Amino acid sequence: MARDVKPRRKALNTALAWAAGLLIFFPILWPILTSFKTEGDAIASPPVLLFFDWTLENYAVVQERSDYMRYLWNSVIIAGGSTLLGLLVAVPAAWSMAFVPSKRTKDILMWMLSTKMLPAVGVLYPIYLMFIQMGLLDTRIGLVIVLMLINLPIIVWMLYTYFREIPGEILEAARMDGAGLREEILYVLTPMALPGIASTVLLNVILAWNEAFWTLNLTAANAAPLTAFIASYSSPEGLFYAKLSAASTMAIAPILILGWFSQKQLVRGLTFGAVK
Repeated sequence: MARDVKPRRKALNTALAWAAGLLIFFPILWPILTSFKTEGDAIASPPVLLFFDWTLENYAVVQERSDYMRYLWNSVIIAGGSTLLGLLVAVPAAWSMAFVPSKRTKDILMWMLSTKMLPAVGVLYPIYLMFIQMGLLDTRIGLVIVLMLINLPIIVWMLYTYFREIPGEILEAARMDGAGLREEILYVLTPMALPGIASTVLLNVILAWNEAFWTLNLTAANAAPLTAFIASYSSPEGLFYAKLSAASTMAIAPILILGWFSQKQLVRGLTFGAVK
């Protein structure tokens, strides 16, 4: 009897896992399907699921109307630049908190995390005025700085957690062998924490890629990323759902592909140090 229970339980767990996966993926699947519909099928009631006249017209219209590659290149530069700049700041900060802690280390970490709870609209006006005065409005470097700052608490927290799992004795041994601070971080700490650093990089790229509030408020045309590309398909006349879905699919496709090919590394990094 017990032998019959295990296969049934395994089948039930598998079915529940598939159901949960499809439920999570549905918000992504729906706009992908809608992007291949006509505008009439996109707003049909009841909704048309799979049995409709598939068309690539929406993608052709989007390509003709917008310079997709310019938006894509801006997103790559902004997401990649904010991630690299964040690492340059976060790695030394996380190292000092993990291996040279002070009495206020935990307080500093909690304060950094609390800044993520601040409504972004509360600081939009002063940052907007600062950007005008500094000539950073509608520039890539301006968005790189802003996105680095808003994601920095998460980067520091993740790196701090990973660095804490590395025995301090290894770094002490490196110092005894003559390693300086630079060599200690680059040649000892970084290789050992590489899975955690990789997952931190991937998560930050995803967060920066998906950021809409700051990109829509601090850009107009020159530095507009893919989030602005999607927003351009809403108009006072109404929403063109099929074309909006095509633009959304084109915007999320690169990050979906990146996530798919790096999922093993991401999982490995997120579970780094979970079991000693």
